[in-house]
Amino acid sequence: MRERYFGWSTANLDDLSRTYAAQLAERCAPEGDACSYDTGRAVLTELFTAYGDAHTNVRDPEAAERLREIQRGAAVSRTGARVTRVEGGLLVVSVMPRSPAGQAGLRVFDLITTVEGEAAGKRDGQNAPVGPTEFVRLERAGGPITVTVHRAGQAERRVTLSPARLQARDEPTLSWTGADGRVALITYPSFLPSDASELFLARVRDAQAQGARALIVDLRYNGGGSLAECVAAASVFGPVEYRTRYQLGGSVYAGRGGEEARPGDRQRAAGSAVWAGPAAVLVGPSTASCAEVFTFYAQRAGVLAVGEPTRGVGNSGVIFRDLPDGGVVAVTILRAYGPDDRPLPERVQPDLLAPTDLTRLTQSGQDSALEAALEALDRAGNGAAGR
Repeated sequence: MRERYFGWSTANLDDLSRTYAAQLAERCAPEGDACSYDTGRAVLTELFTAYGDAHTNVRDPEAAERLREIQRGAAVSRTGARVTRVEGGLLVVSVMPRSPAGQAGLRVFDLITTVEGEAAGKRDGQNAPVGPTEFVRLERAGGPITVTVHRAGQAERRVTLSPARLQARDEPTLSWTGADGRVALITYPSFLPSDASELFLARVRDAQAQGARALIVDLRYNGGGSLAECVAAASVFGPVEYRTRYQLGGSVYAGRGGEEARPGDRQRAAGSAVWAGPAAVLVGPSTASCAEVFTFYAQRAGVLAVGEPTRGVGNSGVIFRDLPDGGVVAVTILRAYGPDDRPLPERVQPDLLAPTDLTRLTQSGQDSALEAALEALDRAGNGAAGR
């Protein structure tokens, strides 16, 4: 932090360090040198919270290993379902094609209410025994996982998921929506994989080949990833130039046509966009970091952002540094600027405010944010297909 931090916080790190060093000493006094790393992480988390930069944080060894698995494209034991904790259960936010979860019939926005007989997600605002971390642990154990699944309009059913060796990464998936079934919906779960932009571009090309008249990109549960990947992905809507400032100097990330661009390619005409038809991006409180960057540049290209304000870490970038126990610390080292040298906004404000109503989503199957995007695209007269 002392050597590399270059974010937007103006708090006094020296004062905070003294305060929390005293707290660490007090908490560790009973154990002495045997004081656990868990205690250290807890105090460090409190220090970072007081520092006021949500992009700077610390992760335990388990979370750090999950991050490394995705970044290096490792094959791991998993069901292919990615879940998030909500009231009433674990909401399925992505399903890998041809995975055990997909073959068992799981769909995006199914609600897993129990896992191995234990309550999942939240109950009355409190965390139930099984959350995303516990679900992943069961996947890594490799044995069959029995879950209870609630789907809107149907009776709850028990499903057995048998993990298989799959890539740790989550891929963007293409489905179809709209009254005529010709609006392409790409669920984009992460920018962490090294080929995240390439995979997205492939799905956009698939949508074009199948005659999509409009495109919607769902980033509501995308927490970010590689700057190079999100900048390249956003350039399907037009050339992107993302400027950074570090303590000593700066650099430029650029994208053109869904790929990283060399400096000399940044000025290509806007007509080089891969998708020039009607488009919208779905965002929400879980849309963070690179997903906010993607949305910012999509908006600049005329794409409609629909949903709720994003998390608010889109104007900075981090590096990861290993900790002695196998965990990692993420330290904000850069500030983000657009091609006009103005700072990027802290968070994305949607062009059309349309909160995702989770009760409607899980009980009646109505996706309020998606419906709002479809209505807006229809009003705009979305008859032309993307190039």
